[in-house]
Amino acid sequence: MARPRSEDKRNAILTAATQVFAEQGLSAPTARIAREAGVAGGTLFTYFRTKEELLNQLYLSLKLEMRETLMAAYPHDASLQQRMQHFWRSYVGWGVANPDKRKVMVQLALSSHIDDRSKAISAEAFAEIGALLEESRRSGLLRDRLPPELVPAILGALAEMTMDLVLREPKQAEHYSQAGFEACWNAIAKP
Repeated sequence: MARPRSEDKRNAILTAATQVFAEQGLSAPTARIAREAGVAGGTLFTYFRTKEELLNQLYLSLKLEMRETLMAAYPHDASLQQRMQHFWRSYVGWGVANPDKRKVMVQLALSSHIDDRSKAISAEAFAEIGALLEESRRSGLLRDRLPPELVPAILGALAEMTMDLVLREPKQAEHYSQAGFEACWNAIAKP
């Protein structure tokens, strides 16, 4: 009879995978992940049938954790700018607090191993942000000639730059976070 799976072991594997992938990239061997998680190599494959499944489950785990952070205390009735700033501060805060997770998330987002199902689940989890961007567009708040796909790219790039600055100079965290949001807002919103 097969042993029941342990949520603790599954989480230990995901935590170890984050650490190992942050250090060595997505091509890191699963044997190293199992060793760091304190489980046998075969045990890893009890929880994740393939490395690709591990990558997809890690992607979803990180995305859902990030979503929880972004949605915590979300000000539903605030202005568009205030809601956008809430997402900004939450995202920057998550990235600064979790540099390994942030690094792995960037790798996973660019990876060809992430399947369409995982991407769809992730997109659904972030529907509130998409709705906010669409509401901003419909209300005329965003610049007229700004392609819709450029808005999240601008947000992401400026947030990544802000996180890097905060990590280099933590005492300036509030200043960089505010200045980064203002730069972002000025790039996407009508003057």
